[in-house]
Amino acid sequence: MKETIRKDVENYIEKGFLLNQTFGDALYEICRKKGTDIALIDEKKRMSYMELLRESNRIAALMYEQGLRKGDNVLLHMPNSVEYVTVLFALLTLGARPALMLPDHSETELLAIGRVLEPKAIITVKEEMGVEYGQQAKRVAEELKSVEKIFLDKEADYAVSIYQKSTLALLPFSAEKPQPYDIALFLLSGGTTGIPKIIPRLHAAYITNAVLSAKRCCVTEESIYLAVLSTSHDYPLCAPGIFGTLFAGGKCILAKTASPEEAFEWIRKEKATFTQIVPVIAGLWVEAATQEKDTSSLKLKHIEVGAAKLEWEIAEKLENTFSCKIFQGYGLGEGITCFTAIDDSDEITRRTQGKPISQADKIRIVDANGNDVKQGEAGELWETGPYTFYGYYKSPERNEGLFSEDGYLKTGDKAMLTPEGNIVILGRVREQINRAGENIIPEEIESFIRQWEYVKEVAVIGIPDEQLGEAVCAVVISEGEEKKLENLCEFLATLKIARYKYPDRLIYVDKIPYVNVGKVDKKKLKKIILGEEK
Repeated sequence: MKETIRKDVENYIEKGFLLNQTFGDALYEICRKKGTDIALIDEKKRMSYMELLRESNRIAALMYEQGLRKGDNVLLHMPNSVEYVTVLFALLTLGARPALMLPDHSETELLAIGRVLEPKAIITVKEEMGVEYGQQAKRVAEELKSVEKIFLDKEADYAVSIYQKSTLALLPFSAEKPQPYDIALFLLSGGTTGIPKIIPRLHAAYITNAVLSAKRCCVTEESIYLAVLSTSHDYPLCAPGIFGTLFAGGKCILAKTASPEEAFEWIRKEKATFTQIVPVIAGLWVEAATQEKDTSSLKLKHIEVGAAKLEWEIAEKLENTFSCKIFQGYGLGEGITCFTAIDDSDEITRRTQGKPISQADKIRIVDANGNDVKQGEAGELWETGPYTFYGYYKSPERNEGLFSEDGYLKTGDKAMLTPEGNIVILGRVREQINRAGENIIPEEIESFIRQWEYVKEVAVIGIPDEQLGEAVCAVVISEGEEKKLENLCEFLATLKIARYKYPDRLIYVDKIPYVNVGKVDKKKLKKIILGEEK
């Protein structure tokens, strides 16, 4: 497989569909051009391009001195910050391969990913917003025999500070350097426990993804990107996100939260030109803006919206409130990225998710038998292209049947094509809940809830919610006393799973409907819960 990947990447590079670069190459090239221009901003510091290059090289040298090498896997668990970006580039320059953990991930997720990746190190912060990430990393390291080092942003007796002085000023010339066809990092998709979906992204492919996304979304060296979503997600990291903005020579603001209060302050203070949000946050911002006495200073050039369906009314209010253009998008950590274009009509930008960013991307819309449907009909979206991945890491079970015989990735998303060739995403072919932009696998949550002594049987479904888009609803047959939702959440907290996976509603029933194969009939159950069927 490694040789196949190498040949594919070299072939795409030769044809001009992939950039012949690693992240270290790309960073050096843009920093040489931009010099003292500001690259990164957070609440504590401002960092120029040359400072970013020097600092990431320093941290890479420190990590090399501490034993990390090209090809070593690590868990990177940091919130949005200048430190996060510098550490990420240090790892990419070194060739160590970070798995990008979300700030909300807890020990359960860290251990599940760690058991597959066998990381040599965990890199995190000591404490942030009341969460003791450092102590959490220490407990995880005690469980994972592969972990040799913990790196923190502060001094601690159990860890190495990323600010510790090193005897090495730079990576030694003899250090093995990453190649464009090597794995750069790992993204996480869907369920992060059980059999986790770990997505390897290659240097050349992921850089190309960022650069093409930036081009489609009109990101230039004049752009100022406000990152309000966790940049451990593919969307705010690379579509175009942090990477796309930096490689275009722009400026990135790392916000701690997506709250209107913080976001609006950054827009006014730093004159941000664009941001990326999900529809739930769009609704909150529009509502918050109605309380503002003066919105004239909240102008943006554009806002990118993705990860869930955007309602026409919210899109219109968003454009009017921020005096901006909307780009809608669709993308997979596994591969294809689509966006609408700057000159698209309102009908296209508000009703569709646009077109693929690469001319080498290919898509099919197929029926249940894998046959192409007629234009305008709905079916499953299959795609292939130069930056599409080759399968989940160490997961033969998940990779079985993931690709068609002719090499198309079966996305599991239901879609249709407009006459102009724009993609319209209609939902999931396979079951999944989209809660405020986070994809949640019902079976994963069910496996946790079944461990509660008060549950005889459970089915988890997504139900419509004005604020969240979809809310997580646990439908339970009780085992004795019917406890409250808060009691269930208290139990789930003992399992140390991410809070966004907790149910929003708990409903007790006497029976759960099944289909004749012994599987819960969730379509019927959802209708019952919503009062559409008895």
